Amino acid sequence: MISRRKFLGAGMAALAGSASWANAPTMSLRPVARKKVLAGAAAADLEAILAGSGLQGKVACAVADVKTGARLESQAGAAGLPPASVAKTLTALYSLDVLGAEHRFTTQVLAAGQIRSGVLHGDLILAGGGDPMLNTDHLAQLARSMKAAGLREVRGDFKVWDGALPQVQSIDPEQPDHVGYSPAVSGIALNFNRVHFEWKRGAKGWSVSMDARTEKYRPEVAMARMAVKNRALPVYTYVDRGGADTWTVASQALGNGGSRWLPVRRPAEYAGDVFRTLARSHGIALRKSKVTQSLPQTQVLAQHQSPPLSVMLKAMLKYSNNLMAEMIGMSATAAAGKRPGSLRQSAAQMSDWAARKYGMKDSRLVDHSGLGDASRMTPDDLVTVLIAAHGAGQLKPLLKPFPMRDRKGRVLKSHPIKVLAKTGTLNFVSGLGGFMTAADGTELAFAIFAANTTARSRIKRADRERPPGARGWNRKAKALQQMLIERWGSVYGS
Repeated sequence: MISRRKFLGAGMAALAGSASWANAPTMSLRPVARKKVLAGAAAADLEAILAGSGLQGKVACAVADVKTGARLESQAGAAGLPPASVAKTLTALYSLDVLGAEHRFTTQVLAAGQIRSGVLHGDLILAGGGDPMLNTDHLAQLARSMKAAGLREVRGDFKVWDGALPQVQSIDPEQPDHVGYSPAVSGIALNFNRVHFEWKRGAKGWSVSMDARTEKYRPEVAMARMAVKNRALPVYTYVDRGGADTWTVASQALGNGGSRWLPVRRPAEYAGDVFRTLARSHGIALRKSKVTQSLPQTQVLAQHQSPPLSVMLKAMLKYSNNLMAEMIGMSATAAAGKRPGSLRQSAAQMSDWAARKYGMKDSRLVDHSGLGDASRMTPDDLVTVLIAAHGAGQLKPLLKPFPMRDRKGRVLKSHPIKVLAKTGTLNFVSGLGGFMTAADGTELAFAIFAANTTARSRIKRADRERPPGARGWNRKAKALQQMLIERWGSVYGS
């Protein structure tokens, strides 16, 4: 399995503080003994909890017994709300159905021409296979393998093929340019399409670096540039200039030093830039990379395979990685025979699949990660999917434990209710869906969606990383989630 340290080393540190992360509720009501509750009283209690939450906006929820499929309770269960990262549960099931649990993504180094005495008389091609977990260490292995295969010189061009998937400049164009959780998407990705920006203050000003670091390597890149500007705001500016990601940063926002991961908008150039540096370390000089959309007849010199899809999906759900969801989801759509032209088209294909397979007719998604707030999912639809997935044994092994907490936010390891679920958080949007086991062993499938779309619509694009009021609203939403779980555990299990 993938350790947290290894996953973070590949670039997940960029998610720290991300608005796309989903955090656990911060309050807990101690469960009470199970009681016989009349349907009318149960509904009244549910309404009282929702009314007393102080949460502005809409809340919808549903819960059912996973063994019988009986719907136990619902509040606006047919209402479609933004699911945020809870959408990744559907993406996981979609990709498992189309690609299979053992599917692996392959990245290759190809020779388009004859090799004589270690010299390639033709072009060298780095071909992406849609692997969202490819990192600098893997490119270093490919460069090593290429040298071990006997290659020592390339007379032709160096090209990068990213045509396995369509190019998307940003998962959600409404997000600020600098947020790492909305990078570009294409058929090749490196370090989750993030570049590491580091700054240090010296006696004569600032020193900055842009690199593709992992724990083993720190190759600097030329396709991403940073300049420090004497200003307070905006903190970052971005423009695509001369084939490079060109950034500026406000000096008054930097402090004495620090670092963060910035999104890459030109994934093929990024991967080519780094591979060129690594090949040079083995004595193989390559020309500046060119992006190609065609693959001629070639010879495989080296290749790298991703972990099995089941392992990748567990990591995707655990760390709620948006790029993984988009690349895996679009790869499934392409494998199904309908290569998408955009994220929206691919998500539409997934929505159609969910309607056919599960009867999920009232939910429509605009992407595979849940980052786009135009997606809509109903609690009733999600509970239907969860019951079916539980019976097939597909989803539960991939979900991570959801910790129950006391009133001070401390995890209660001995809590009688056990939860496996996927969280989802955007500003003024909160979702939670999965399975809970009550004290008596009763297992329930549940979905909770909350959204204040009016407040969200008022957020300026520049403020979307940390808008005023969002943290407090989301804190109340998390508290409500836990209260509902406590209620269901009390009413339907003891």
